[in-house]
Order: sequence, then structure tokens, then C-alpha cells
Amino acid sequence: MRLTIALLAVTPLFAQETADSIMSKVGENQTRVIKLLSEYTYQEHIRVETRHFNGKLARKEIGDYAMAPGSENKVEKLEGQYWNKKTKQYVDFNAKEPPNKGSLDAGLIDGFRQDLLKSSNKPASKPDAKKSDANSDEDSGDLFPLAAGQLKKYKFTLLGEIEVQGRRTYRIRFVPAKKNDIDWAGEALIDAEEFQPVNVYTKLSRRIPFAIRTLLGTDLPGIGYNVKYERLEKDVWFPVSYGAEFRLHVLFFINRDISISADASGYKRVTPPQAAASAPSPSRSEAASPLP
Repeated sequence: MRLTIALLAVTPLFAQETADSIMSKVGENQTRVIKLLSEYTYQEHIRVETRHFNGKLARKEIGDYAMAPGSENKVEKLEGQYWNKKTKQYVDFNAKEPPNKGSLDAGLIDGFRQDLLKSSNKPASKPDAKKSDANSDEDSGDLFPLAAGQLKKYKFTLLGEIEVQGRRTYRIRFVPAKKNDIDWAGEALIDAEEFQPVNVYTKLSRRIPFAIRTLLGTDLPGIGYNVKYERLEKDVWFPVSYGAEFRLHVLFFINRDISISADASGYKRVTPPQAAASAPSPSRSEAASPLP
């Protein structure tokens, strides 16, 4: 009897978490949150700027969007400024359809913005017997880089713990599982109670190979991004800010410094929760499934 009591006294209530066990739970939660996001309306504020390497502004566009499930993103306001080569002066605009859409900078800005909007408003995927949940979110975008379908690409290291806004948080470093791959690397702060990301910081794991930079004239120095998440309620964390700055050099004639920022606010659930259809969120009391 004394031996049993002694063993209970020194045995922790929960097995100590490893980087892989933490991220396995995060991946499951992120997959669930991606689907849950399609049940919410919210506001998205996106700003994209392109500049010449000398720092001169080429074009900027600032847009406000009403995001709603099952519908096209509604443009509420779009304003900006661009350099008119003919008149050699800046032109301001405030319209839902931006002017001079055929220009290089207008195309770059629209492409980056549309990619971000698609990541923000990804519809819930339909059940597919041939496709597991872990694979269904492989294209989860920059806002959800740690969904289950993404985890197999990375190797994780637990760096320690810190406190963020009064909550215990894990520091996790991630790098490509294959060292020769060019993919995201960085650090994630993970809430230790609900296994949700608090912040994710990324950069390219290594530079584009010299042969490509030389022969094709293509490079993306400094590319990376960071995402901040906010807790709406228990086990529900959504992205609230996104930021990226990088230099774009393509085919010897596209040379731009790009900055992108986005803020999401006013999350409101419009689809009633269906507890019977929702999978429970992994918690500390559950054993973590191993990463693939």
C-alpha cells in the first residue's frame, strides 16, 4: 500500500509533452478551426504596397471586405494611390474597381490580395471517403500553416515555455523535414492549455538556389510572414493579424519591395453550433497521436 501511494505521489498527472505530441494536437485543432471559420462573418482590412528598390512607391491599395460564409467576399471600400508614368504624378483613387488594372503593380497587388482572401474565407470541405482530414487541408494557406495536412512537411523542436498574456505557452521551432527543401521555417507560440497557435513567425528555410537566381533572374530575399491569433472562446482561436515584407526579383525586369498587412475583426457566428457533428478538441488528458 505504501509503495502504491509513493508511486502515485511522484507520477505526473499527464505525460510530459514533446514537440511532436504538441503539434499533433495543434494540427487537429487547426483542421477543426478551418472548418469552423466558414460559419462566421467578420471584417477584413487588407493593405498591399509595392515599391521600387530605391524606396519610391509604385502602388498601394487598401481594402475593407465583409467576409460571409457561402458567398463572395463583399468589397465595402477600396482606396489607394499609384504612379502615373504619363503625367509623372501620383493618382489617388477611391472606388470598388481599382483603375489601371492592367499594370504590373495592380496585377501583383490583386494576386497577393486574392490569395489572402482565399486563405481567410476557405469554405468547409465536403466529406470525401478518399481523402482524410489530414490531407484535406494541405492547401490551408498562410493563415493556417500548422493544420494537420501541413505537419508532415516539418521537423519540430520544443524550445521551452513562456507566458503570453497570462497564459502558459510553448515555444516550438519548425524547419522542413527534408533539409534540402525550400519551405517555411520559423517559430510558433502554442497555448499550453488548448493547443492553439498564439503567434506563428516564418521565413524561407534557405535561399533560392544560385542556378535559378542566375539563369532565371528570380529571387525572393527576405520573404516570410507572421500571423497572430486571438481566443474568441474556449478552443476557438482565429487569426486577427497578418504581416509580410519581402523583395521580389523575377526574370530580370520585375523588381519590387512588397509589404502586405491584414487585420480581421468582428467575428460573429451565423451558423448554430452542432455539437453532434463536431469532433471534440484534443485536450491535455488525451494521448497525442504520433505525427506521420
